[in-house]
Amino acid sequence: MDIFGIPHQAFLGQIMLGVVNGAFYAVLSLGLAIIFGIVKIVNFAHGAFFMAGAFIAFLLGRHLGIGYWPSLIIVPLVVAGIGMVVERLLLRRIYGLDPIYGLLLTFGMVLVIEGGFRIAFGSSGYPYAAPDQLRGATNLGFMVMPNYRLVVIVSALFVCAVTWFVIERTSIGAKLRAATEKAELTQAFGVNVPLLLTLTYGAGVGLAAFAGVLAAPIQHVNPSMGSELVIIVFAIVVIGGLGSISGAVFTGLMLGVVEGLTKVFYAEGSTTIVFLVMALVLLVRPAGLFGREES
Repeated sequence: MDIFGIPHQAFLGQIMLGVVNGAFYAVLSLGLAIIFGIVKIVNFAHGAFFMAGAFIAFLLGRHLGIGYWPSLIIVPLVVAGIGMVVERLLLRRIYGLDPIYGLLLTFGMVLVIEGGFRIAFGSSGYPYAAPDQLRGATNLGFMVMPNYRLVVIVSALFVCAVTWFVIERTSIGAKLRAATEKAELTQAFGVNVPLLLTLTYGAGVGLAAFAGVLAAPIQHVNPSMGSELVIIVFAIVVIGGLGSISGAVFTGLMLGVVEGLTKVFYAEGSTTIVFLVMALVLLVRPAGLFGREES
């Protein structure tokens, strides 16, 4: 049976591959949305932390013999710690200023981080093997799906769900939302707002590092792997609504599928479809699909 003149196996298979890409987009967009929504920083360095996560996992395996599964926990914590130091030493100095300062500062961080990795490791990249337990593939009926890609989808959705629950359904999340709306009043009630902002930035870049570890067995680990994604992720966050947690996750998954289907019908347009959708959404709803309109 054909769908729009395309064999249904190829059509459904492309949707599944789109879901895999959407899983990466969702985790990266989630971290970016958290940072912008709470810290109010346009974190252009998000892709660099994604790349750093992949590289740290690679280096832990090469030099310390630490495998994939421990790295999936260790690397986000390490990168989150680095992010908290960056927030304390650099980003805290520009709070309250025009957002362009945050954009310029984090863009400078990208140049430094990527340049440092390029000098140390070159530009060609390194392979990172998936764990032995996840090699092979599963027959889904309409396609043979690599087991590792199925794990990527499940892991990404699980992390997104846990993050949403913490922010929307716990006391910590309530304090974060309060600090976003009324920082001085929240501080008056004994909440350490600066510490919350530091932890939030660390958590956001930790999510980027988690996505980097997930991506390492699929992509070659190289210094430019983050810069290739960050513009798309920014567009996804804008479409979902700046600072919207659910919007970032839903839009990331949706546009991964849309991008995958575009490759079936018009492969040349797959690299621009995200930006076309962004333009259309902003024309109809400037605040994004899940964003709140300002009065």
